[in-house]
Parts: sequence; structure tokens; C-alpha cells
Amino acid sequence: MEGYHKKRPGINKSSLIIGRQPVIEAIQSGRPIDKILFQRNVSGDSIGTIRQLAKEHNIPIQQVPPEKLQSFTKANHQGCIAIAGLVQYMDLQQVIDHVLGNGETPLFVILDGITDVRNIGAIARTAVCCGAQAIIIPDKGVGALNEEAMKSSAGALEKINICRVNSLMKAVDTLHLNGIKVYATEMTADKFVHEIDYTEPGCIIMGSEDHGVFPGLLKICDEKIKIPMAGNFESFNVSVATGIVLYEAMKKRMSM
Repeated sequence: MEGYHKKRPGINKSSLIIGRQPVIEAIQSGRPIDKILFQRNVSGDSIGTIRQLAKEHNIPIQQVPPEKLQSFTKANHQGCIAIAGLVQYMDLQQVIDHVLGNGETPLFVILDGITDVRNIGAIARTAVCCGAQAIIIPDKGVGALNEEAMKSSAGALEKINICRVNSLMKAVDTLHLNGIKVYATEMTADKFVHEIDYTEPGCIIMGSEDHGVFPGLLKICDEKIKIPMAGNFESFNVSVATGIVLYEAMKKRMSM
């Protein structure tokens, strides 16, 4: 997995990939792409090619009005602009194979619906400090891994594998097929975080502070866990909650 986390330039005008063929070549070359913007009702064979490549590489596509593309550039964009990413996204199965091949016990984090990029950056920093090897995010409904996320992570987003998937449900299936247990944080759970055996391969699902973990994910996880709280308050900040769970996992693993 050498070379997976190279430093990327910040998102600015030079990070725009303008035009159909340049976008195709960028995807085929393996350049990380955060998203592709299509002008509404755009069509053509090359557009079909871009759609197929985006599907294969889990790159989100967004339909936008012409004015949106014009706000990015006055060049002939042909109804298509891609925004280059700061992070090299990894294939989940390859990351699992790499971690197991190194003789390590997987400890992953799934982020479900977390849109605040500062929280994502803070979670990445905590994950690296606690020995987690990967963060799994959906291709839609999560905050962009932009300059602010990078700054909040203090560089951690370049030191941990980021797996972007088109379905968190399928990602959980992949984890289960590889013998990795999945734990979802849920305020009404019966088990506390310290009651889990983190010495086994595991993955923690962290949901948004507003809506929690998606109900479909709660149904297919192995255990639901909660963090004990002394006061009668709504909940922990999600990055703080992630830190509590990951620290508990690290503590259990260090005592083996």
C-alpha cells in the first residue's frame, strides 16, 4: 500500500479538471476525484463513459445548472467539471487484505452522515492516535475532505486509509465476510462501550449527532453500544464520542 497517502495540493482553481476528455484521463490515471459536476441535461458518448468510470471508482456525480459551472470557470467546460481530491481513496477489500497481511487486528471506523468537516478531521486524528487503520465513508452525505478537514486532522487524513464506498450497507457485508465485527453507537443500547471485546477484529459506526446511525445499519450490526454519561445531557460531540470508543479499544488491545 505504498504511496497511498501522498500529500495533495489544496482545493482551488488549479484543482479543477475542466472538460470531458481531461476528466476521463484523470479518472483513468488514478487521480483522486472528490466529485464530478455535470450540467443538467448534458449528453453524449463521453458523458456515458464518465458515468461508467465514476460508478467503478465510487465518485459522486452532481447535476448542476449552467450557472454553477460558469462560476468555476469561463473556459469551455463541455458541461463537465471534476474537482480533484486531497485524499487518495482506497478499496475496502484491499485495505482489509493489507491489514491482515501485516498481522494486524483490524480496527476501522465508519462515518455515517457526519457533515462537519472539523469533526471528520478530529476523528481522523484520534483514529491514528488510537491505532485504527481505516475510516470508511459513503460517497454521498458526508463532509468533504477539504483543506479545513485536513487542518483539523493535523495531517492524520494523510496517515490513515480512507475508503469511500457507494453503500455503507455493502461495506458492512464486506466487513462481515472478512470476520470483522461491527459495532454501532446508539444512545439506547443495552451494552456499554467498555463491555465489548475489542481484541477481536472490529469496526465502529459513528452516526451524526442529529440523526444517529441509519436504522438499516443498526439492524445488520453485531452489537449496539453506548457511552455512559453522568449528567442528563443530550449527547457527546461525535468526535469526542469517537475518541472515547477508540481509546477504550486501544486500552483493551494494549492489555492483551
